[in-house]
Amino acid sequence: MAWVESASPSFAARHESADAEGAARVLADLEAARERLGELFSRAPGQLTVVLHRSPAALALSQPYLVVARARSAPAGRRYLAGWYGAREIHVLAPRALEGRASAAEGSREALRLTPVVLYAGVVIGANNPDLPPPFTPGGLRRLGRWAWLAQGAAQFLAGQVPHLRAAIALRLREGRAPDFPPGRRDAPLLGGTVFDLLAREEGVAACARLASLPLPADSRAALEKAFHGRAVKHTEGTWRAHLARLAGAP
Repeated sequence: MAWVESASPSFAARHESADAEGAARVLADLEAARERLGELFSRAPGQLTVVLHRSPAALALSQPYLVVARARSAPAGRRYLAGWYGAREIHVLAPRALEGRASAAEGSREALRLTPVVLYAGVVIGANNPDLPPPFTPGGLRRLGRWAWLAQGAAQFLAGQVPHLRAAIALRLREGRAPDFPPGRRDAPLLGGTVFDLLAREEGVAACARLASLPLPADSRAALEKAFHGRAVKHTEGTWRAHLARLAGAP
């Protein structure tokens, strides 16, 4: 099937002709996200191309690091790793493939539909934080792994994905040992956004943008103490675990 290109004021989409309607929705979602994130960050890049892949296999061939990222993630969150981003391109499953990836759990389809916005939020965070990719240099990749809870969590929260992940969060809390605080690399793609969700409830969304933008300190404890107005990390951890339990138990 022939590949075609669609465009909006700030983005272009490359996709198969059968995905034209889905591409239009993705472009509209990205334009809305750019406008909203532009109110929170000094830079909200435009002139990006989003490449919509027809299948997980095609996406993996294009973005092999995504296969590694999934393998390092907790099983409960792997289905939501459905794309990757760079400074000029976003690669993601086409909307019909995202829908096919959804589980029967409540919110799964909605969470996956937001994947292009999550990836674009990652681009915005990298454009505003000098320590985080893109570009994906060796040093940037190391920092992304160490600070995955911040980079992936901020993108997840800012895209509005967290409320749709309640069933997946509940599944993760039933499987394996309790997650670390802040979430480690394995849990960051699913639970990172819950840290920012808590921060937004206590300090506001602008505090989330500040945390995502500031140069990375020596360790996560320093970042969390600053974000939560000097509160000891052990107390924030207790509040976060209670917040996780509420999310997992929410109807």
